Amino acid sequence: MRIGVPKEIKNHEYRVGLTPASVREFVAHGHSVLVQAGAGAAIGLDDAQYRAAGAALADSAQDVFARSDMIVKVKEPQPQECAMLRPGQLLYTYLHLAPDPGQTAALVKSGAVCVAYETITGVNGGLPLLAPMSEVAGRMSIQAGAAHLEKSKGGMGVLLGGVPGVAPGHVAILGAGVVGTHALQCAVGAGARVTVLDKNVDRLRQLDLVFGNRITTLYSNAASVEETVLAADLVIGGVLIPGAAAPKLVTREMISRMRKGAVVVDVAIDQGGCFETSRATTHAEPTYVVDGVVHYCVANMPGAVARTSTFALNNATIGPGLALADQGWQAAMRANPHLKAGLNVANGKVTFEAVAQALGYDWTSPNALLN
Repeated sequence: MRIGVPKEIKNHEYRVGLTPASVREFVAHGHSVLVQAGAGAAIGLDDAQYRAAGAALADSAQDVFARSDMIVKVKEPQPQECAMLRPGQLLYTYLHLAPDPGQTAALVKSGAVCVAYETITGVNGGLPLLAPMSEVAGRMSIQAGAAHLEKSKGGMGVLLGGVPGVAPGHVAILGAGVVGTHALQCAVGAGARVTVLDKNVDRLRQLDLVFGNRITTLYSNAASVEETVLAADLVIGGVLIPGAAAPKLVTREMISRMRKGAVVVDVAIDQGGCFETSRATTHAEPTYVVDGVVHYCVANMPGAVARTSTFALNNATIGPGLALADQGWQAAMRANPHLKAGLNVANGKVTFEAVAQALGYDWTSPNALLN
């Protein structure tokens, strides 16, 4: 199989679908790899390294898409990339389709077979291909939130850790999954006062055992969310329903009553966001203000630390990627139900139920396409 790696074109996106080490793995399995020239240059992965790993280089994305059986990317394909996909071609990347009707329509029209990193499940539960980027985004959420609490960035001028004689900032974390846990670690490390909310009491117990009285854990309901958000200086939204649109936990009315100069960081923005006032932003213009509250809603947060993120992502994606290439997508998914969970669109059909429900498509079971 020929594997194609185009250069990412989303705003300030410098990650790359395959590192030279991953290219070497595909080549060792008997596949050929075609990498767009300069695809990894921004993060120190130059064309010579890709050649040394066994890849051929292409001058353009058009060439990569036209000559490849399987496209490996990082972010969802942009409109011009969707237009280059063809029926039966395999696309392996993050998609986040539920809040994105335009992309979904384009992928359905293309006839391509689209496998989403974020819905592939793990043997022991969880979402192993989403987890590394959630870890990065969770840690970055505190870094970004702390920076935008500074007065020069529009915040109220609060230092998260405080100083002797001055209270630390209060961080509220909605969701105790991968994003929330890594945000929690960084917030505690910064010396902030931290409250984490989740509906999974067992998970709250686990965090309490680890962090003890350094954090406050609360069962998440409308009352506890409202009370905590209104008292917070920084709110991190890290709630995820796999493949579906994120629930709107914080209403516009709550935002209007928050402290002026408070900051919200919506890590769930890829799935539509968990604040009613959220809309996707970019690294070029990361924030906007609603009712005096600074909103940071960058849809590709890990792209800011693109080198770290690329290596972390490849560690997770290489195994399923090799399975798809070695066996073909149908055989690979028949053999592995966790990989089958990644099939979102194929042959003009929506094959992930939550996406079909969110966007009004008829749902086609993946099994119907695997027999």
